Amino acid sequence: MKKSAFALAAAGAAAAGLLAAGCSSSSTNSVSGPQGGSSSTASGAATVQTQKSSLGTILTDSSGRTLYLFKADTGMQSTCNGSCAIAWPPLLTNGTPKSGSGVDGAQLATTHRSDGKTQVTYHGHPLYYFAEDTKAGDTHGQNVNAFGAEWYVLGSDGSAITTPQSGGGATSPSTGSSSGSGGYGSGY
Repeated sequence: MKKSAFALAAAGAAAAGLLAAGCSSSSTNSVSGPQGGSSSTASGAATVQTQKSSLGTILTDSSGRTLYLFKADTGMQSTCNGSCAIAWPPLLTNGTPKSGSGVDGAQLATTHRSDGKTQVTYHGHPLYYFAEDTKAGDTHGQNVNAFGAEWYVLGSDGSAITTPQSGGGATSPSTGSSSGSGGYGSGY
């Protein structure tokens, strides 16, 4: 699918989800993550674990979905909001995040986003999903330059793995210039 078509579909789905959430009278605080997956629920805290991939051992959520860092973030404060957060949804939590296999629990923390939600951090980096990662193990967002900086998967030590995406299975989407637009090509 072309990037602009994906962007329109993602933006439309996200807007519909936000509208529905805003009109809901439910007392549950469930937050939709990429592809409708839940990144946070009212009854529990997010779990961060590691998983082996073609890029090495990387951080994932409890479902095996890849987590990323954004090089534009300084310290623990997220700079990815609006359309950026639609393409790169934050890993949100209700409560203290939990460390799964291979994760140093002392490196897990949280930060408050500009929208008041609580985002999980690891080794001082806010954590994000990538909307084009549709299943566990996808790393389509690896080494993408979007919204003004690069996005990378994280190793178990919390550092960016800067290895380019290899062939087979997952591929990085093509991106346009991020200067001025703060996004990826004309699609975001």
